[in-house]
Amino acid sequence: MEKKKRSAAFTVAVMMVITFGGKLLGLVRDRLLTVNYGSGMEANAFLTASRIPRVFFDTVFSSAIAACLIPVMGEVMEKRGKKEALRFAGNFMTVMALICAVVTVLGVIFAKPLTYFFADGYDAMTAGLCAELTRIMMPTVFFTGIAFSFVGILQSFDEFNVPAAISLVSNIAVILYYLLFNEKFGVFGLAVAFLIAWALQAAVQIPALIKKGFRYYPSLSLTSPDMKKVWKLLLPVMVSTWVLPLNQTINSKFGSRLFDGAGVSAVEYAFNLYTIIVGLFVFQVTNYIFPRLSRESASGDKNALRDTLRSTMHTTLFVVIPLTAGLFTMAGPIVSFIYGGGKFDAFSIEITSRALRWMSLGMVGYTVQYVVARAYFAGQAGAVPLAAGVISIASNAALCALLTPRFDVAGIAVASAASFTINGAVMAIPLKKRGAGFLDRAFLLDMAKLIFAAAVMALSAWGTLKMLEGRAGKLLTLAFPVAVGALVYALLTVIFKIDETRYILDKLRRKTGGERN
Repeated sequence: MEKKKRSAAFTVAVMMVITFGGKLLGLVRDRLLTVNYGSGMEANAFLTASRIPRVFFDTVFSSAIAACLIPVMGEVMEKRGKKEALRFAGNFMTVMALICAVVTVLGVIFAKPLTYFFADGYDAMTAGLCAELTRIMMPTVFFTGIAFSFVGILQSFDEFNVPAAISLVSNIAVILYYLLFNEKFGVFGLAVAFLIAWALQAAVQIPALIKKGFRYYPSLSLTSPDMKKVWKLLLPVMVSTWVLPLNQTINSKFGSRLFDGAGVSAVEYAFNLYTIIVGLFVFQVTNYIFPRLSRESASGDKNALRDTLRSTMHTTLFVVIPLTAGLFTMAGPIVSFIYGGGKFDAFSIEITSRALRWMSLGMVGYTVQYVVARAYFAGQAGAVPLAAGVISIASNAALCALLTPRFDVAGIAVASAASFTINGAVMAIPLKKRGAGFLDRAFLLDMAKLIFAAAVMALSAWGTLKMLEGRAGKLLTLAFPVAVGALVYALLTVIFKIDETRYILDKLRRKTGGERN
């Protein structure tokens, strides 16, 4: 058992290192976009054009591929063996590839109306440029469908490191474009570079698939027993995964009406940074536990499912709660340090910081809904995520309409944060009836302790920041308050006897004791 735990911890650690590299390169990629294009017309047009194919993929395929493919493939492998599981995977890939191809063609044909739907506040020139860029980037839907199918298959074989590394490859490709070709080919070349990057995400996984014994068995059946299970699960999974892309679409639409379209880039840059920060930990942990949740659901072991969900949520929020407080407090210095410079001027920094600060309040809700959704998908149950998704999207649209005219990008950010929180709450509460509820008294008490510790941490960081403002460079103004805040949070979690801190201290004591002996 101890060996198994060490193996699991090592796998997650490797995934986090790989992901950190990918996220770091993602920050470099985004910084190159900001310094080269700022918040101007080309940046706004490109960000919307790159958003359109991603929304189409995310609303129909993204998490739906993994959430349908992994449970059904795992069940087939358990009951009928690896060869039949691979046959199912081949059929699934063929179906998805055809659907992605159709969506790609339709996106190219209707690029102009799509542009006006996603950003109705753009002037004619920005809208025209956006439509042209959309036509170039629509095939990313097809390549992403193949790449995510590969991810699902590899994760079904308990291979997590290669899927975690695909963003490394795509980000390197885009960064090389900025460094070598951007001055010559401009924003149109950038669109082509993004298309190539997504194709590479699929290609880089092929050697690992071959190593795992994957063979593609081409077939096309929409009504096989296994595909019927997929269709049964697909609609509720799709609707539940609409939350993020459709909320981003709503945010982009309202952002296009602000600051001559610059609200789009402010919200987009803020959200990219937001997901990089929260995703470094949350995405990898949930990707790792999802196959495990699927097996526990298939076996009917509700106690194991509840314990896995509770420990995952506890550990994840141990990290996410202070991240929320830190991001709210340090949004300005973070945006200035990462994005500031070149064409990203003081105004761009100010509106992006404001969006990031208020968006951070939804980080806990974002985490809860992301983790809990996997528990439902693992059990092939989608009704609750479906309802939560509809409520979340409706609340985001209503709050954007209410708050944006008065609070501009801050209103969009608050609406986004509220929608994530509502989504997480609607999904978490019904788990009690399913025997997988983790919101017991002990859990909530620990969360209260973590919130208090994070609030004191934020005050400490804010006080340190105010002392340094105007007296130190960007790096010190960011790093020193963060270090002070982290130290305060660590000390308070020791005092409160939080399990994660006690575990870390115990490991350090054992290591130190072993070295002394």
